[in-house]
Amino acid sequence: MNRSRTAAASVLLIAIGWGAVGCGQPAPTAAPAPEPTAAPTAAPVTKMDTTIPAAPAGAQPRLAADPAQIADDLVADEQAIRDPATPEAALVAAARRQQVAYRAIGRNPAWDSIIRPKIPESLITTYNRNIDARRQLSAMTAPRDTLPAWRIIAPTPADELLGLYREAEAATGVGWNYLAAINLIETRFGSIAGVSTAGAQGPMQFMPETWAAYGKGDVTSPRDAIMAAGRYLAASGFAGNPDRAIFAYNNANEYVRAVKDYAAIIADDPGSFGGYYRWEVYYYSTAGDVLLPLGYYQSQRIPVADYLAEHPQ
Repeated sequence: MNRSRTAAASVLLIAIGWGAVGCGQPAPTAAPAPEPTAAPTAAPVTKMDTTIPAAPAGAQPRLAADPAQIADDLVADEQAIRDPATPEAALVAAARRQQVAYRAIGRNPAWDSIIRPKIPESLITTYNRNIDARRQLSAMTAPRDTLPAWRIIAPTPADELLGLYREAEAATGVGWNYLAAINLIETRFGSIAGVSTAGAQGPMQFMPETWAAYGKGDVTSPRDAIMAAGRYLAASGFAGNPDRAIFAYNNANEYVRAVKDYAAIIADDPGSFGGYYRWEVYYYSTAGDVLLPLGYYQSQRIPVADYLAEHPQ
């Protein structure tokens, strides 16, 4: 991608999320190494405690009012995600609370001194990487006062996606966990069907000119898109310099760090993929995070206030 910050247009949700990113032109001959980015200024979040009734369908999971309780709940959810005995309904609930907690903590660095000491040693590396990824992606985008013209669909089954990442790794030498991390960041594993503000398409967000060079088949096909992403990253020098190749995929140091954070988590604990897979799609707006649930569809951008009037969060 030879675009400034790639398609640094609208948002990265990290789905995590999704952003108008994706690959563009062949990689530049060099790319600067990722540098630390200061945590964003603390932002208000909706704080609710367990005395409030459960959120209605289509609304965000509710967090405790006390950051210390948020920490305890996050630890419990992280442990549930890693426990093979956790029933599916409880696993979904844990993953979705985990996602909302990381988004809230990421925007509130003042909580760090309260929450971080409560994270057990077994989870602290995962916690640090999740928060860093969240803050890197947040630094790439400004909130919008409209919501996107997207359709939110069910992602490809998790086992099938894992097979596709492994297939692409075998064919191109690009680590499966990096492909999974990019797929997570770009479209929340293909949950977002729509064209970015920069014109990127498909589950791995290819610009048309890059797809013409590296794609084979259908840009909206998970297999074709993942294989093309592997080819693009390999051609961009992934084997010798992964940072440079990821920077070529999206010309932003923050993006490189976020991909590496999620890829490291997935590699160190493959079970973490199941949590990320159950995350939902959020859009960062001037009204805060807006959940775009399965079935959301807009043919054109709409004012966020109009949407929230009918879909309270």
